[in-house]
Amino acid sequence: MPDAEIIAVGSELLTPQRLDTNSLYLTDQLNALGVEVVRKTVVGDERDRLTDTIRGAIARSQIVALTGGLGPTEDDLTRDAVASALGRTLEFHQDICDQIEERFRRTGRKMSEINRRQAFVIVGAEVLKNDRGTAPGQWVQEAGASIMLLPGPPNELKAMFEQHCLPRLERILPAQAIRTYQFRCVGIPESDLDALISPVYKQYPNLATTILAVSGEIHIHLRARCAEADRAQALVDEVAAKIDPLLGDRIYSRNGDSLEKVVGDMLRARHASLCVAESATGGLLGGRITATPSASDYFAGGFITYTNEMKTRLLGVPESLLAEHGAVSEPVAIAMARGARERLGTSYALSITGYAGPTGEQVGLAYIGLAAPDKAEARRVQFGGDRDRVRMFSTNTALDMLRHALARV
Repeated sequence: MPDAEIIAVGSELLTPQRLDTNSLYLTDQLNALGVEVVRKTVVGDERDRLTDTIRGAIARSQIVALTGGLGPTEDDLTRDAVASALGRTLEFHQDICDQIEERFRRTGRKMSEINRRQAFVIVGAEVLKNDRGTAPGQWVQEAGASIMLLPGPPNELKAMFEQHCLPRLERILPAQAIRTYQFRCVGIPESDLDALISPVYKQYPNLATTILAVSGEIHIHLRARCAEADRAQALVDEVAAKIDPLLGDRIYSRNGDSLEKVVGDMLRARHASLCVAESATGGLLGGRITATPSASDYFAGGFITYTNEMKTRLLGVPESLLAEHGAVSEPVAIAMARGARERLGTSYALSITGYAGPTGEQVGLAYIGLAAPDKAEARRVQFGGDRDRVRMFSTNTALDMLRHALARV
């Protein structure tokens, strides 16, 4: 079955200011056709390096998509590099130049001389019309490989791919399908999880299994590619059915939903409400909850009580409790959650107090509080890593505590 590679062209994509979103779109489209994307490469505006990258991609894969580098300036090198990699030349197309000039004329502008560069086409290539820009794309067949030259602006690329590349791919690709299954888990280290499930997935060499540690969570991706969609679906379903009981309630999602959405749906289904009281996380927990659409159905609000004074003033945490146990303690976490719940009248309240770092002897120590209709409790946790990691792991623990509490209702 054919594999694909994507080459994103442009030095700007090698800086932290620009993100290559085109590759994500193309991967999704190719996967829907049953094509695996086996490599993605970002290459700067350097002709020899780009030419070598193209040669390697053509030798390895049957489908190669290049994005960007089709503009009119000297650093737009995709046409030249592909021609060089294939041992072909470029030829000028007057009709394309006329179309570009007419496009400028319609907007009341005069075409610059440098735009003529966009009218050069690799000998033997099919021209892909660009209805949204001046740079036409190109489709080239070479020794069993299909090579697409696509523009960099996403709106131009998407329209061109759907109008011109998708129909061509559908004609040449064999019948095949990719089906996936995803688990999302919390509360278990990656190595422990792999030890649990590897005896299962290793029995299926024709199934791709990926385990990812993502911001304090573990995501498991099962991926099958078969000639028939039913066979691919049956394969991932079979493996998922064996993994599921091994992980049990550590699984919070089987469809890719985030932890905050899962918890929100559970609150909505139970007609329950939630508020938060945060110290170490400074609003991160509330931010995650409200990032989910329609969170106002169940989320009342929260308190950011970074100092002891604010814990007392806003949440009613007794000064004597703070003096005796310290702000980062189980009794204070419980008092924060109870205080928030009482003041906002919600069904549940979560609290977080801890040492996020980066300095101090107890960096990573946190207490997560939960106040429910029937009881209040707190959990002591110790996280390693930097400040951002401690904060994110703390919010994961808080949301997961609430998930377990709601599951019992």
